[in-house]
Order: sequence, then C-alpha cells, then structure tokens
Amino acid sequence: MSLESRLLVELQPWRTAPRWCVGFSGGLDSTVLLHLLARLSTQETLPTISAIHVHHGLQPVADGWPAHCRSVCDGLGIALKVVHVRVDSGPSLERAAREARYAAFNKHLSTADVLLTAQHRDDQAETLLFRLLRGAGVRGLAGMPAMRALGEGRLVRPLLNVGRDELEGYARERGLVWIEDPSNQCTDYARNYIRRRVMPVLLERWPKASGNMARAATHLSEAQELLNDLAEIDLSQANVSGRYPWLAMPNLSLASLKALSPARQRNTLRHWLADLTALPDSDHWAGWDALRDAASDAAPVWRLASGEVHRGAERIWWLSGPWLAAPSEAIDGLRSDRDLQLPGNGRLQLKGQGGAGAFQVRYRQGGESLTLPGRGRRDLKRLLNEAGVPGFVRSRLPLLYRDGELIAVANLPQFDVEEMSLIWTPPADTRFELVGSFK
Repeated sequence: MSLESRLLVELQPWRTAPRWCVGFSGGLDSTVLLHLLARLSTQETLPTISAIHVHHGLQPVADGWPAHCRSVCDGLGIALKVVHVRVDSGPSLERAAREARYAAFNKHLSTADVLLTAQHRDDQAETLLFRLLRGAGVRGLAGMPAMRALGEGRLVRPLLNVGRDELEGYARERGLVWIEDPSNQCTDYARNYIRRRVMPVLLERWPKASGNMARAATHLSEAQELLNDLAEIDLSQANVSGRYPWLAMPNLSLASLKALSPARQRNTLRHWLADLTALPDSDHWAGWDALRDAASDAAPVWRLASGEVHRGAERIWWLSGPWLAAPSEAIDGLRSDRDLQLPGNGRLQLKGQGGAGAFQVRYRQGGESLTLPGRGRRDLKRLLNEAGVPGFVRSRLPLLYRDGELIAVANLPQFDVEEMSLIWTPPADTRFELVGSFK
C-alpha cells in the first residue's frame, strides 16, 4: 500500500473535522506530511488544510525558517500561520520548547479542529527508550499516543507506523527541500544522544529494533488502557457522595481507597490526578502513604506540582489555585439587596431580614464563639469539630458578624441564629457553592 493510502486510512476517523492543521517545522518529517496531504487533497474530499509554524527563536539560523516554510506552503497552495513564542529557561530546554510549541498549537485550534504532527516510528522507539532510561512506568512507556485531546480540538499523529527512512525516500524521490536543524546534531540533548549515539548501535545488532520497540510501545499502550479501565471501576466506588456534597472540588472516599491494594491505590490516583497535575515520580508517592496512614485527627498534606491533596471528613480533596492561600481580610457592607465580592474568595449574598445593626464578614482567627438557641455560648472550633468540617475549608468559611457579634457560619444550618440565609459562591475554579441558612 502506498504511503498516501496508508495516511488516508489513519486519517479516516477525522475526515469530518472542520480543519486539519499541520504542525509544520519545515523539517523532513513535517514537509513530507504536508506534501502528502496536499497530494491527497487533489484526489479526495478532505477538510480544509492549513499549517502552523512555531518560531522559538532559540538560535539565529531559525530566523530564516518562517520564510522557507511560507515558500513551501505557497507552492502547495496551503495557508500558513507563523507564531512566535518565548521559551522559558529551565532544567530542560527541550521540554520548555515542546511545552511552548504545544501551548501555541492549543491556542490556535478551534472547536473540533485536528492538529496533525509528523512524529514517526523511529521517534516512538526513541521516546520509549528515553523514558525507560528515566524509570517510567507503563503510562510513560506507552509512548506517544496516536491521538489525544488538545484544547478544543484533537492532536493526531498519523505517521507513527512509518519509518524515518521511508519518509526520507519519499522526499528525495520527489525532490522536496527541507530544513536541517543544526541543534539536531548536538548530543548534549538527551534525545539527540539517543538518536545519534545509541540507536545506531542497537540497529547495527538488531536491524528491526525501531519497529520492535514501537510495537512494544503499542502493547504497553493497550496495557495502560486496561489499567485505566480498572481505575475507572475503582473510582466509581470512591466517588460516592460525602458528608458535604456542597464541597464540589475533586474528592474521593478515603475508606474506598484504603480497601484497595497499594498498587491499585496508586493506579487509581494516577488516573484521578492525570487531568489535575503532573504525576508524581516514585519518590513522591511516599506523600500519599503518609497522608493515607496519618492519625484521624491529623491534617496531612500531599504537595504536588499544581496543587495539594488534603484529607478531611473521611475523604481526600484536591486543592489548587485560590484554595492554596487562605483569605484573611474582614469586609464591611454586606446587604441583602446585592452581592458582596470577597477578595480571593468569590462572593456572598445575604437573603432574608435580620435585626438592625452593621454586618461584617470575617474569617477564622481562633477563639471565636457564638450563642446558639437552647445551647448557650459555644466555642466555634469545637462546633466545627463536632460537625466534621474538613480543616482546609475552615479558614475560608465566611463568618457573619453583626455589631461585632458572630451570628452565623456559611452552610452550617445547625448554627442557625436568625431568619436569614447566607449564600457563598467561591471563586469559579473551585467549582462549588456553599449555602448557609440561619432562621
């Protein structure tokens, strides 16, 4: 089967997309992909094809690449967008450049668009070897997926079953011209070292090594799919409603997790955390063990790249963004006819009518107490303990004062004092609403 026919088979599921956008570096691989698509578009009814070139500006010679890419696209009758990005400094320039590139792709994809990139079978083999040397698990060794979500669209890699030699043969046969990135010769970069120094030795002894390693990545991808299915089963048990359903940030039943073996716990948590943060490496899983096994009255925290996992009310909770800094500023001016914006903590609405006096919203500082009908003066800390309110939410609960006297705590009707209702809408990304009533 010709390369064009094989590409068309791989792209069959995406032929109803509104647009195919090619990530076009100007190198061999993306040049061949773009040329193949241009040829196919003259024979088949395909989505609109465009190209995007991301200019990192990491080396002076790269300043001429956008003009080359534009010339190629003009010759093929394909629209090109050039996007300039800034690559942040860090421990891995390769990773920073890749993140900047995909952030640019993400930004320029519209709903249901498909981004096509030209990674091939040799890239997949090198990825597996690179991750193996770093001690990756099944998820990492599964390599690059043939398809994944990217922003509002999809990222598709239709050449993962094609070798670099076949792409080069196609390009030379048709006289294509492409960019040779000088940095690809620098073996200071890990992937270049594998490509230039390691893979040639392996291929000399095992000529089919690249194909075999790519096939192993496919097997591992299937294994990861099974692990994902198992995680979904376990998550369905751990996602049962808790004591406070109004706390709607991601959370799981601790008892359900504890009932699993340690390996299934980690598998379930990896699946749960995958869309929330970069996954922890082997050493950082000790944080989960410590949180899981802490005493019932402890308040352990497992800190990860993009947030924290807390424990409370027999559950674990994912906190990020504004939840990582407790508000502390008192606010005056709460009225029943308008919302009150809480700096860093959403907004409040007061419904109903209470007695005369000046209302003020505060947060816990320690030592608070309130007078409850039929119960007398009670310490707020003790009341929150009795109610089982998770420790991490206590510092954010709006406390309503009138003339210096605490009269209500949001969403805790057992602390009712008067015929009023306090509605708290936290910051949007915390995704939950607290409703407190006091009659």
